[in-house]
Amino acid sequence: MTLPIFLVGARGCGKTTVGRALALAQGCQFIDTDFWLQETAQQTIADIVAHDGWEAFRARETDALKAVTAPARVIATGGGIILSEYNRHFMREKGIVVYLCAPVAVLADRLEAFPEEGQRPTLTGKPISEEVSEVLALRDALYREAAHHVVNAAQLPDQVVSDIEAALQLARAS
Repeated sequence: MTLPIFLVGARGCGKTTVGRALALAQGCQFIDTDFWLQETAQQTIADIVAHDGWEAFRARETDALKAVTAPARVIATGGGIILSEYNRHFMREKGIVVYLCAPVAVLADRLEAFPEEGQRPTLTGKPISEEVSEVLALRDALYREAAHHVVNAAQLPDQVVSDIEAALQLARAS
């Protein structure tokens, strides 16, 4: 039985892109909690937040995490999933958590290059680079607390997948 692999990190770190490639390489199923939540709710995250608020969204996010967790899955999580202590402990206990870590400049460049209108409402109302810097400053320690492995996500997706696989192999060997 293969434990699920949870990918955590800030918006723009590549959780979905790397997650799909890692699932293919590992012969696992890929699930993105944000996409799953939107499909199940038949609403965008922005709509959920606008109608019900962030607290209600975070509760739905936890429900989504529990619903999609299963063996032989690579699970890309929302950037704020680690804000809940419950979620951090749940992921550590139920699987392997990989933090896709990238510098603010890389994250901001990716978000500016590939804006996902309506996918995620702004968290601060500030320009992207300022928002990413502030949010990462608040969340980095939580990502690290949750993670079994920290991987440099500033690289190309194939290299990130290789680094994750090497970390998993090393962990199995020890």
